[in-house]
Amino acid sequence: MTSMIFMGTPQFAVPILEALAAAPDYEILAVVTQPDKPVGRKHVLTPTPVKEAALRLHLPVFQPVKLAGSPELTQMISLHPDLIITAAFGQFLPKKLLAAAQIMPLNVHGSLLPKYRGGAPVQRAIINGDPETGVTIMEMVAKMDAGDMLSQVKVPITAIDDNGTIFEKLSLAGRDLLMATLPKVIAGTIVKVPQDPEKVTFAPNISAAEEALDLHDSAQNLVNKVRGLRPDPIAYLEFAGRRVKIWDSAVADLSTSLEPGHCVKADKQHLWLSAGAGSVWAIKELQLAGKKRMPISAFMNGYGQEFGAGQLVIGQ
Repeated sequence: MTSMIFMGTPQFAVPILEALAAAPDYEILAVVTQPDKPVGRKHVLTPTPVKEAALRLHLPVFQPVKLAGSPELTQMISLHPDLIITAAFGQFLPKKLLAAAQIMPLNVHGSLLPKYRGGAPVQRAIINGDPETGVTIMEMVAKMDAGDMLSQVKVPITAIDDNGTIFEKLSLAGRDLLMATLPKVIAGTIVKVPQDPEKVTFAPNISAAEEALDLHDSAQNLVNKVRGLRPDPIAYLEFAGRRVKIWDSAVADLSTSLEPGHCVKADKQHLWLSAGAGSVWAIKELQLAGKKRMPISAFMNGYGQEFGAGQLVIGQ
């Protein structure tokens, strides 16, 4: 039986953990995930999805705040696992932990490496308007997402996908790809493919500043950004000092000579704004601070008097 330590945190990793736990040839020695965090307005201490799954599967759980120098790290190394498998764990692994894997340390990465190394490959792919993304199973080394590739699968990005739906698709694709790849890794027949350094790009985590929408972008870029940041953290605009989260939007089928940030069409059913390169951006669903999500018709019924065609509403 092949032993392993599994390391992951969000829902993305749960189907992968469940598949490994159900396989009779694998023994999960420990599950490592991030510490419980306060969630919501009441700051309820909440376990990660991976912890919840591990407890349901009766697997031992480690939750080090930081791996390096932790007693959990010492325990993990002492387990002498055949494999270490990570899937969106959220921390760098120390060299001595990587070296503890008797066969190989593996990562299930949500992009088509060498494109989009880093913590936000799914969000970046959607924001950049890519037609596809995928999953790469790679050998872990002491450099972010730089190890040799072992297998890869492509997943299309449709016009209605957002980071939530793509994470779900990649989670299942990654699960199936890993389960097909592991027997070759264990048997020593896997072919390692080095990443082409000339094709490497990076996908750093989304910063708070990047959540703001810039009407100087084209309408299509704005639509892509809204989708890329949905359902979390959600892109936003500032209307007269009022932060408004944008849940859904579209490219309007017309152009304008107005500078970005003006109302092109504003009535009880529409709020269309001028965007970059003469494009027009249509807001379809939004959320005011402290309020529930609402269609644009409900927003305009309540606040439409604030907007008029040709009026500058966003920008200076």
